[in-house]
Amino acid sequence: MAYEYKNMLILSHILSFEFPPIRACIFDMDGLLIDSEDIYTRVTDEILARYNKGQLPWSIKAQLQGRPTQQAYDLFQSWAKLPLSQEAYLTEVRLLQEAYFPTTQPLPGVLSLMQTLTNSPSKPYLALATSSNSFSYNLKTRHLQETLFSYFQQEMIIKGDDPRIKTGRGKPAPDIYLLALDRINARREADMLKNGASKDQILATKILPMECLVFEDSVPGVEAGRRAGMRCVWVPHEGLREQYQGKEGEVLAGLTGAGTYLDEEHVDKDVDKNVDKDVDNVKVGERMDVKEGVLLRKVDDGWGESRGSLEGFDFDRYGIQAL
Repeated sequence: MAYEYKNMLILSHILSFEFPPIRACIFDMDGLLIDSEDIYTRVTDEILARYNKGQLPWSIKAQLQGRPTQQAYDLFQSWAKLPLSQEAYLTEVRLLQEAYFPTTQPLPGVLSLMQTLTNSPSKPYLALATSSNSFSYNLKTRHLQETLFSYFQQEMIIKGDDPRIKTGRGKPAPDIYLLALDRINARREADMLKNGASKDQILATKILPMECLVFEDSVPGVEAGRRAGMRCVWVPHEGLREQYQGKEGEVLAGLTGAGTYLDEEHVDKDVDKNVDKDVDNVKVGERMDVKEGVLLRKVDDGWGESRGSLEGFDFDRYGIQAL
């Protein structure tokens, strides 16, 4: 009964474009919180120059952002065709990253946003969901632990090499964001139990995907957030924005094709048998997340917004109280 009620609640919000207040914020890292995307470009361009390959264009870089290491390498090498083995290429990359990553800095508006969220009477939970592996994450963040990453509890930091994420299920698959939400609800349950809440109270107030706000700079990352059933704030690099000019609606809906292979797992002919029978508004050709049983991801559906930076963030839009 509780599941059916929540399912109906979610569907009613989708159809009416009315959303509940945000109770959790989940952040990507590279290019969203810190300027590491520019360093990735610098590293790649230096290697390309060694082999007279020119510079990495945004048309290619856009496809690499937010991807796990292997997927990103395969896409890159299919374009660059460097005369190097994967091992040799990654060795060159790693040496340059070790030199440059310790210089990362927070992007505009990040520290102010984190401070406001932390001090908000709304008390949203905060989590980090990055495609960076542990080694890369440590290089980029060690010098920023006190100023930026102290806002995240260790259990709320999910990295790309987390063993709980199956191989091949990096962004644009929703797994990393659903795992972050799982960790958030586990932390919330522990907090509520400590304060004497009952199991029924905890279950009744569980944080739902649509009560989560994903912050992303990459297109696959936005799709991952939308596939997870979450609202999204897209803050792309200007070069990336230019690549998707006129297609912002498709990006915010997670319909740019980055995760076509995921749709093959839930083809239209299987919709009826996978969706809760109370949800009868699904039409052939519309994208949905079968596991959630909820119709999602339509252009201009109100689930996402695009911003130039995190400066001057509109907290009221998401029902977050800002002091």
